[in-house]
Amino acid sequence: MELLDRTFNHTNILFTYRMPMPNTLDSKIVLFKGKQIRKIIHENEWWFSVVDVVEALTETGNPRIYWGVMKNRLDKEEKIQLFTICKQLKLKSTDGKMYETDCANIEGIFRIIQSIPSPKAEPFKRWLAKVGYERVQEIENPELATKRTRMLYKLKGYPDAWIEKRMRGIVIREELTDEWKQRGAEEGRDYEILTAEISKATFGVTPKEYKKLKGLKRENLRDHMEELELIFNMLGERATTEIHRNEDSKGVTKLKSDAKAGGDIAGGARRQLEKKLGRSIVTKQNFLKSAKKKK
Repeated sequence: MELLDRTFNHTNILFTYRMPMPNTLDSKIVLFKGKQIRKIIHENEWWFSVVDVVEALTETGNPRIYWGVMKNRLDKEEKIQLFTICKQLKLKSTDGKMYETDCANIEGIFRIIQSIPSPKAEPFKRWLAKVGYERVQEIENPELATKRTRMLYKLKGYPDAWIEKRMRGIVIREELTDEWKQRGAEEGRDYEILTAEISKATFGVTPKEYKKLKGLKRENLRDHMEELELIFNMLGERATTEIHRNEDSKGVTKLKSDAKAGGDIAGGARRQLEKKLGRSIVTKQNFLKSAKKKK
């Protein structure tokens, strides 16, 4: 899924979470009164590092031992429940390496912090409740999610013209992935393959190569595209969607062929414009940084 940073200051807690958009898996550190809490999107929802939460709420010098003692004190039935709550997911440690660590989703974290005898747990519960409530609001009212996304881009410094194109691109992308899902592609690897086909045909590079060109790592590629890059990206994805519908395509093999065809349409238009302009549309420039330099 694509992800967009969201930052709030609430009850003296500074926390950041990311609003999911289609097709990215990413993790980001949350700040809880100066404590770092790692989290990751897993199975389309947020999962938080239990050890980090324990440290934030207890200020223990050795949260792993604290968490281990907590688990050992559970009776047999409680331990069985714990195994259903927690999953071992890979998160980056302080040494920069990825290690498997106990993680839990919002519901699981709620249940775990009930067992932590600390007054610090209460504001954390309020924070998790706020995250969950906002997500429910957005599910019930998708327009609210769109408004919040526009606001967040605005706060990050993007101009209105760029935001309009980015928001339109999000809608086009969602329509495309809906078609993929209905026509036999599986979210994850299949989507990655199909996206790469469109990108390669449109821009001559895969998303991975594109990110390397722009010097990006975990950042969202589309959030760093220039306006023309966004336009041709939209053209490639919209053309692919229309081809799927027109030919009633089924199965990954046919979808892949359509993806290349849709990308070829956008790629042909891109090359014609590049010839007219005398420069490449594909750029290593970061749009937001470039816009700020021009001011």
